Amino acid sequence: MPLCIVVTRDVEMRYRGFLGSVMLEVAPGFYVGPRISKGVRERIWDVMTDWHTALGSGSVTMVWRDTSMPGGLGVLNLGEPPKELVEHEGSLIVRRPLRGT
Repeated sequence: MPLCIVVTRDVEMRYRGFLGSVMLEVAPGFYVGPRISKGVRERIWDVMTDWHTALGSGSVTMVWRDTSMPGGLGVLNLGEPPKELVEHEGSLIVRRPLRGT
């Protein structure tokens, strides 16, 4: 069960209450779960997605270890332009879409 990190920005207090009940809030808006299973991680993300769809404010990013992804990290985000981890010439970079696309 890998480490899971969730970072929130400008979200309603319900996010803090929910995430604080299943993960440790080590800094404002920064949550860690040292042993979050894939099933629990997916349920947490489903709740975040439902709330973000209904409320439409703020942003949420989730990161966890995933050896099948570039750099060994899985990344999901809501409320910001999508980010994608890409390996390029031996370095790990974050690719974002150009504005207006």
